[in-house]
Order: sequence, then C-alpha cells, then structure tokens
Amino acid sequence: VMNVGLSRRFRLRERTFLQFRTEAFNVTNRANFGLPNPQVDIVSGGSITTAKHPRQLQFALRLEF
Repeated sequence: VMNVGLSRRFRLRERTFLQFRTEAFNVTNRANFGLPNPQVDIVSGGSITTAKHPRQLQFALRLEF
C-alpha cells in the first residue's frame, strides 16, 4: 500500500495564506483481501468474502490569517 500527500501554499495578502492539500491512500489500488473462511465443512469454506478499503482521495483547503 502506498500513500501520497501533496500540498501547496498560496499567498493572498501580506499575512494571509491559502493552503490546498490532497492526500491519496492506496494509490496503486492494490487489492487487500481478508482472510479466507476457515470452515471447510460448508459450501463457502475457504472462500474470501472481505476486502480492505480501495483507493481513497481526500482534499482540503486551509485559510491562515
């Protein structure tokens, strides 16, 4: 899993700044499967039915004054 964060700070006035930030989690969108079902005496035994979070993006604006 690879996470990336980028930010940029813009000057609006002498002491006022605007910061734009973006963060990406699981950038490669790699499948993170859960553990297989340990029961082998049922039809769904050994099957994988869960997975962790897919790629997520997050954006933010911050005003500093």
